[in-house]
Amino acid sequence: MIDVHCHLNFESFKKDSDAAIKRALSQGVRSIINVGTKIDSSQKAVELSEEYDELYAIVGVHPHHADKPGENWIQNLEELAKNKKVVAIGEVGLDYFKYLSNGIVEPKVQKEVFEKQIELAHRLNLPLQIHNRHAGEDIIEILKHHKNILRDAPGMFHCFAGSMEILRGALDLGFYIGFDGNITYKGLPPGESVSLPDIAKATPIDRIVTETDSPFLTPEPHRGTRNEPAYVIIVGNFIAEIKSLTFEEVRDQTTQNAMDLFGI
Repeated sequence: MIDVHCHLNFESFKKDSDAAIKRALSQGVRSIINVGTKIDSSQKAVELSEEYDELYAIVGVHPHHADKPGENWIQNLEELAKNKKVVAIGEVGLDYFKYLSNGIVEPKVQKEVFEKQIELAHRLNLPLQIHNRHAGEDIIEILKHHKNILRDAPGMFHCFAGSMEILRGALDLGFYIGFDGNITYKGLPPGESVSLPDIAKATPIDRIVTETDSPFLTPEPHRGTRNEPAYVIIVGNFIAEIKSLTFEEVRDQTTQNAMDLFGI
């Protein structure tokens, strides 16, 4: 399987990222993609990718940091994105959820930073990895507005949650849909009206990719501990159960999906 979104470049893995990588590879994970959320974590993702054949990087400025991306950020991001191990621009998008640790960045500012990164992905012919929380309608509208510069396989929605209408909008634009460990949680995602298993049932298997968002969103039965890339296999098993497929079918198809999307 492939973990298309994790953060081994974050502080939680500072002391044992190598052990976490080796654990994942020994348990059947083929490739791991580390994702930046601002310039420094994007740089770290690139550096990690250069240390292992099986690691790749995605670079970008998360909507939480849209109000403080740094001086010359788009030029710095473009230089990082030219590295041969960088496979997408992300995680980029919009986030209208108020966190205890991070208030809502002014939506106008978020949109400006998002659109600049859509344009960067176009210039470099890279897919997008979309972050969406409670902002699906605006994201779909922005993507439709830029449809003429999106790739045929324009990218993926990371850790998808939202309505069936947002799902249809994303699929109609050609995007893949990512599922994480929170698909194993009972109930609805905070502020949402559709369960993640229902979203997965409605998503064609040839449009699904698997991810962990490590160190966050640890799947059951390990919830409450640090998440890590090896647990993407748990996500795959859960999707197989939801969709009445074998694990091998989910493993093979989602791996092929990720390979097609990211060219890895």
